[in-house]
Amino acid sequence: MPQVAHPAFLVMGAYATYVLAGYGVDPLLAGLLLMPVFFVFGLGVYQFYYSTFEGRGSDQGLRGIAFFFGVAFIVQVGLILVFGVDQQLVDASYIGTSVEFGEMRIPKRMLVAFGVALALTSALALYFSRTFTGRAIRAVAQDEGALRLMGADPVRIKRWAFGIATATCALAGALLIIVGPVDPNVDRLYIGRTFCVVVLGGLGSMSGTLVAGLILGIAESVVLTTAGTAWAPAVAFGILLVVLGVRPAGLFGR
Repeated sequence: MPQVAHPAFLVMGAYATYVLAGYGVDPLLAGLLLMPVFFVFGLGVYQFYYSTFEGRGSDQGLRGIAFFFGVAFIVQVGLILVFGVDQQLVDASYIGTSVEFGEMRIPKRMLVAFGVALALTSALALYFSRTFTGRAIRAVAQDEGALRLMGADPVRIKRWAFGIATATCALAGALLIIVGPVDPNVDRLYIGRTFCVVVLGGLGSMSGTLVAGLILGIAESVVLTTAGTAWAPAVAFGILLVVLGVRPAGLFGR
């Protein structure tokens, strides 16, 4: 449910990177510097949600979705008011150059983004599997009562998880604007894709998320070059429906 707001946080991270890049800060370094700021921001957003909805026992279904959609809309409108609707981009030494493999040319910005995304995913996977808080984050969605018996506060764990998710949006936003120009409305493209990647990979599986992201990315690229842009957005949901028909828990789900 809170995930509907994170595509907007992703774009906000891209624009924050754009601002720092204007002062000569490397986009990757800007993303890393922004992560603690976004972490604190995420803690505040979830605390406000808990105080106004979850903590009062309000319906966490439709009202919760409406809350986070509202947050995403506020972020989008705020970016439009500050930066306008025009696309923005950044510049760095690895943007605009390519690496040649025989007759193939791969843009360095793509390789940089892939490498950083792989490192971030690996670090999160280790955190979720090797630390008590990480295991508690995975457990809180399954059984809050059992988590309380283990001496952990589910509210604190969920707030911490939301902060981590928001912090990753800062670095992911930096990668997004490294790959290509962004505008305030681009978050709409990632709401459906985020849902597809998480469900396709299997809820709670970091390795599944990585594999699912690669599958959807490659599939969309192939369709984009062969069938045109009109069919590319339908690829993610098409693959999702086929996989769930065979394996309802997702590729790596239990």
